[in-house]
Amino acid sequence: MQSNDHIPVHHVPGPSGKPVKLKRHHTVRYYVHRVHESLTTRVYKIICATFLGLLAIVGLISFILWLSLRPHRPRFHIHEFNMPGLTQDSGFENAVINFNVTARNSNQNIGVYYESMEGAVYYRDQKIGSTPLLFPFYQQPKNTTEVDGELSGATLNVSSERWSEFQSDRADGRVVFRLELTSVIRFKISTWDSKRHTMHANCDAGVGPDGSLLTIYKDKRCPVYFS
Repeated sequence: MQSNDHIPVHHVPGPSGKPVKLKRHHTVRYYVHRVHESLTTRVYKIICATFLGLLAIVGLISFILWLSLRPHRPRFHIHEFNMPGLTQDSGFENAVINFNVTARNSNQNIGVYYESMEGAVYYRDQKIGSTPLLFPFYQQPKNTTEVDGELSGATLNVSSERWSEFQSDRADGRVVFRLELTSVIRFKISTWDSKRHTMHANCDAGVGPDGSLLTIYKDKRCPVYFS
């Protein structure tokens, strides 16, 4: 009995008319194995392609969610900054600085907890006064909060020498201060609260000879950074 492991051998006529046997180098099992390997490879490729496709979709969805839930830092704008006594030669004894700033939460679905806020005024990078601002509060999404402050007496330290420097700058047309608002905040996303962040908003405030905020500084956005 002949074995089925080999493909049948056929004969074809040769050049001399004699039949020539065609050679077969592989068995049936070999070809069955090759077909099986080919099918297995295709299945693996389909599985890998499906997995990579699902992974890409999940990554895209995660990226979109991250963009929509990523907190944007509050936006601060300075609107008023005045030193009424600047026109007086010896006004340092009763010096007063008052200001108005707005804090805007531009996030669509993220609130901001302000646990504390302090305002400090600098002149030539030297702090000349500071004061606490606002009580702890929660700022709703898409909401603007006004921040008003005043420095005078114990919260404002201006010597006669410093006042003379103010007057010298005033004679040149402007006295430039820097208002820094330092806040401790937390972001609220649905039922989740972020960790505490210390946020700084630096507002340049140049006043004219009359002690009022110059137009080029009015309603200007203040740079914000975290520490």
